[in-house]
Amino acid sequence: MIELINVNKTYENGAIGVSDLDLLIDSGEFAFIVGSSGSGKTSLIRMLMKETEPDSGQILVDGQDITKIKRKDLPYYRRKMGVVFQDFRLLKNKTVYENVAYAMQIVEATNREIRRAVPQVLSLVGLAKKAKAYPNQLSGGEQQRTALARAIVNRPPLLIADEPTGNLDPVTAWEIMTLLEDINDRGTTVVVATHAHDIVDDMRKRVIALKNGELMRDIGRSGYDEA
Repeated sequence: MIELINVNKTYENGAIGVSDLDLLIDSGEFAFIVGSSGSGKTSLIRMLMKETEPDSGQILVDGQDITKIKRKDLPYYRRKMGVVFQDFRLLKNKTVYENVAYAMQIVEATNREIRRAVPQVLSLVGLAKKAKAYPNQLSGGEQQRTALARAIVNRPPLLIADEPTGNLDPVTAWEIMTLLEDINDRGTTVVVATHAHDIVDDMRKRVIALKNGELMRDIGRSGYDEA
C-alpha cells in the first residue's frame, strides 16, 4: 500500500524532514508513526498527502509513484485516502450531514449515492442523531467523529490520521481510536501519527518510530518506547 524508497527531505532553513527513509506499510495494516516534535512525522504525513515534495527518493502508494503525479491529477490521487486532523477542519456553515456529503460532492457522487452513504457512515460513527447539527453545537469528540465520517464516506483504501486525539479528553480519545480500529478491521489501511504514549502502549499495533528524520524502530505489536 505505502512504500518509501530512500526518501530525503530537507527544508530551506536546514531542518531535516526525513533522511534516507525506507518504509513499507502493507494493505490492511494499522501503523502508528511516533516521535517527538521534529522527528519527521509531519514531513512523512505531508509527503503522503502531496502537500510537500521529497528532495529525492520514491514514494509509492497503491503501486503509484506519487512523486511523479501531475498537479491536474492530484484530486484523483487524493480520492484514495481519507485524512483526519487534530483540529477537525469542518466547514462551520454546514451541518454534520452537509460536511460529510461535501466530501462526496467533490468526487461527483450522485445525489442518490449521497443520500444512501451519508446516513450509513454517520450511524457507523455514532452521529445518526446529530445530522442536522452545526459544528459549534458539537463537542470536540463529536466534531472529530464528523471529521472521521467525512474521511471514510468515499470508502478510501487508506486513512491517515494526524494527531487525531490531540484536542480530546482521554475517554473521547479512546472512543476515536476504537472507531479507527473498527475501520481498520473492515479492510482500510490506517496510519496514525501521534504523541499519545498511553494509546500506543495499550493498542499494541505496529510502531514506526522516527528521530531527526531517521527510522529508529519499526516493531509489530509494540508500545511507544519498546526496543
